[in-house]
Order: sequence, then structure tokens, then C-alpha cells
Amino acid sequence: MEKTYDAIIVGGGPAGLSAAIYMARARFHVLVIEKEKMGGQITITSEVVNYPGILKTTGEALTSIMVRQAQNFGAQFLTADVTSLDLEGDFKTVHTSRGDFKTLGIVYAGGAHPRLAGFTGEEKYKGHGVAYCATCDGEFFTNRIIFVIGGGYAAVEEGLFLTRYGKEIIMVVRGDDFSINSAAVEELKENPHVHVLYHTVVEKVEGDSAVRSVLLKDRKTGKETEYNAAKGDFYGVFVFVGYAPENELLKGQVDLDSRGYVITDRNQKTSVDGVYAAGDICVKELRQVVTAVSDGAVAATSLEKYLGSQYRKLNMKRTYVKKVEKKEEPKAPVETADDSAFLDEETRQALKPVLDRFTHPITLRLYKDDTDLSYEDEKLLKELASLSDNVSYETVDAPAGKEHTISILGSDGKEAGLSFHGVPGGHEFNSFILAMYNTADPGQDIGEDMQKRIGSISKKKQITIAVSLSCTMCPDLVAAAERIAADNPHITVDVYDLAHYPELQQKYNIMSVPCLIVNDSDVHFGKKGVAELLDILEK
Repeated sequence: MEKTYDAIIVGGGPAGLSAAIYMARARFHVLVIEKEKMGGQITITSEVVNYPGILKTTGEALTSIMVRQAQNFGAQFLTADVTSLDLEGDFKTVHTSRGDFKTLGIVYAGGAHPRLAGFTGEEKYKGHGVAYCATCDGEFFTNRIIFVIGGGYAAVEEGLFLTRYGKEIIMVVRGDDFSINSAAVEELKENPHVHVLYHTVVEKVEGDSAVRSVLLKDRKTGKETEYNAAKGDFYGVFVFVGYAPENELLKGQVDLDSRGYVITDRNQKTSVDGVYAAGDICVKELRQVVTAVSDGAVAATSLEKYLGSQYRKLNMKRTYVKKVEKKEEPKAPVETADDSAFLDEETRQALKPVLDRFTHPITLRLYKDDTDLSYEDEKLLKELASLSDNVSYETVDAPAGKEHTISILGSDGKEAGLSFHGVPGGHEFNSFILAMYNTADPGQDIGEDMQKRIGSISKKKQITIAVSLSCTMCPDLVAAAERIAADNPHITVDVYDLAHYPELQQKYNIMSVPCLIVNDSDVHFGKKGVAELLDILEK
């Protein structure tokens, strides 16, 4: 069914969320469409310390507040793939995997995605030595030599982070110096474990099950230097060489520069009336969260003026979104957490309303053994069960050959095919709660088309996912896999905290998380949404 909005914002990162806040606060009917996770690229940033007014936070925490702000002003949100845009005429059409939507104005905040460096062996060794997230994968290279490719903000910040793990960090900088001037650069240069190579590029990496050889080339002299790991050793190669604009939907419709970034005026207007752009997709010198939210605010206020002129031109009467004042509901009593509790007071209060939305009872079954992890799991399950009548737990002795495992059972008492091996803490706690939510219903709304694709898979698919609890990208893949498995009995998902399963790491030579293994043989690395995962499962 086609719906009409005053404004549609494509992209749910800081730029799009900022535009949504401003537009919704002005009481326009606003829809934000994001294909993956609200918050955009910054949600994988574990530490944000340069956002004005906030001493320290995470990317996910910062953008989750922005989402709530926009929702409080009346903005609507939709998770969907935007497949095409019709930008001609007074009314624009946004075609998505969840239907078509009409609007008078668009703010395009599609952002950018990390670039590949392009050296020989980059694709082949992804997940086996070549990595793109220091927070997720740095630990795999403890006491190894790590090459960091890039000379911008990301390379400097991630290079500093990797000094926690690597015995030596070799910075491979294409230019004659780093492209930024900051205290972080000086800190990096002064670190005794850091060696910087300027006007240098990686030509190729080679090895067997891991990267054993790295070939560098001096761009000025042409001299090549080959690094070969000692017997039994291997290298880490982390790539941070900038971003490529997400411009496929705009090509041939709005003016782009030679690198593919959208050209806008000072008001963030593109070459098409009624279409504005904000954030990393735009031509700009500085791509940071603070400039993204600024772009979003400017684009929104400019679009507000444009909408006013359009209403007059088309002789349309504007309707206003009524802000509903939310009354503070008295909090339901929650059992007080003692000092030894797994869940603190704040977490308990936040979980209670989520668990109260369950429409069917579920059971959390622990296959118990004599390990400390099993004890922690039992403690967690007991506390979760105490928060809702719709959640119960049980323990059974783990049979021979089966270690401690948490399995989720549906209202029919049968296992739903969702299991966690380890203790679901850190970044995986939320995805575990989401798995419970999808089993108990109502579940995440992913649209009729996705639902049909899930239901059409008739062959057995056993999904194994290796994660790290510090990985910011892992929960997206876990949540997508468990959402699919919750609706299809042919699909099972086993999530392993890799810290406790070194044999799994060795078996598949895992040096990057998340790692997805389908039917014990088909291996993939990196975060994936529901659509991307279905593409793999349907093969």
C-alpha cells in the first residue's frame, strides 16, 4: 500500500537521525528508512570521545538516544532496502522492499562504506589475516606483527588501539605523512612499538591458512620489501583506507563529483529540487559524527522552507503531527539486584517492559556441566525468569559430548533451534534478548517479502556463528540468523563465544569475527542483515 509523507529520510545514521529530529520537531510527517541497523557506521565504534558535550560514549549509545528523540517528536522508522528513487516532479517516490512511499521532499543520508585497499590477496585472506575492525579482531593477533594500512583518522585511531595487542605495529601510509594533524598522530609516532612507513603501499599478501608474507612497495623509489613470518608465526593486516559513497540510487539523477560524492549547496540542496543530502555521502573535508549531525540539521531546516513553498504552490493544506505527551507509567516492581547479581538494577528495569511484551511463554533450558561458565549461565537464566511470568528456566545435565549450552524453547515445549554456547554478555546480551523476543512473539517485523523468503527454505541449514563479546558487528549477524531460525524449523543457529572454543577457531582458521559457517562447510565473514543471509541460505 502506497503511503505519503511530508519528508522521507533515506539512511538512519547520525545525519539522517539529526534530520529526523528537526523535521519531526517541526511537526512534519517524517519517515526514516534504514536497510540495516539504525545508527549507521558509527554503531561499530566502541569509543566516542570527541562529540561536544559528551565526555565519553559509544556510537551505539549515542545514536540510540537520537532515535528516541526523533520518535518522541513523532518520526516513524522503517527497516527496509530502498531499491530505487523517482525524483522527478513535485511528488517523489521511494521504492523499497516493504512497498512504495510518496513524499514531497527527500533527505538522502546513505553514507559511505569502507573501501578495499585493492592489493593482491585481500579478498582471499579476509577473515584469515586481513581485517577491517580493530575492536572485533585485534585480539586474534596478540603478540604478532600487525600492518595497519591507511593515513587518516580511522587508521590512526585503530592503530593506537592495536598497540594493546601487537608486539609491533607497522603503519603503511600512502602519502608523505598522515592526512590529519592531531595529538593522536603524535601519540602514535611516539609509541615505541609503532613503526611508520611513508609513501608506501601493500602490493600483496600470501600464505596458507594465514598471512605469512607481506610485500610492500615504496611509491617513490619503487623498492619492494618483503616481510616473511617466522616458522609457525603469522601477520595481521588491518585496512583503513577511507570510504566509498553509497551513491547507486542517485547516479544519473543528481550531480556527483568525480569521486562519486553528492554535490550540494550550503543548504545541503542537491541539483534536484526537493532533494537534499547530508552526512558522509556529501562532498566535504571532514567526515565525522559532529559534521554529519550538522548536515542533517541544515538539510532539514532547508527542506522545511521548501515544503512550505510546495504546499502553497500545490494549494495543499498541511496537517500537523500531534505530539503525544507520554505519561510516566509507574514502574512495575522489580526484584532488587544484590551485589552478586548478573543483571544490575538499570538493566532489570530496562528489560521488564520488553519481557512484558511477550505474547507466548518460553523456556530457557541450560544443559549444565561442572564448569564456571555453566554456573554463570544458570545465574543469568534464573534472574531473567524472575522478571517475567512468560519466561521460565530449567536445567538438565549435559549429555556426553555436549558442553554447557543455553537453548530457547517455544510455547510448545520444543527447542526453537536457537542456542548459545558460553555466557551471552557484552554486545551479545541484546541479541540474546532479541532471540527470546522473536521466539515468544510478536517478533521483529521484517516485512511480508522477507517472511515469504524465510518460509520457502525447505532444506536443513545448520548455522554456526563464532563471535567475540567485544565485537560490535557480531550482534547484527546473530540477530539476523536467529530471526530467520525463529520462523523456520529447518534452520538452527548455534552461537559460540570464541574465547571459550579455541578448537572452533582452529578448525576453521578464524581470525575475524563474526564468522558464519553454514552446514559445517560454507564459511563467511563480516556482519550481514536478514536479506544478505537469506541470499546465502537460498543457494
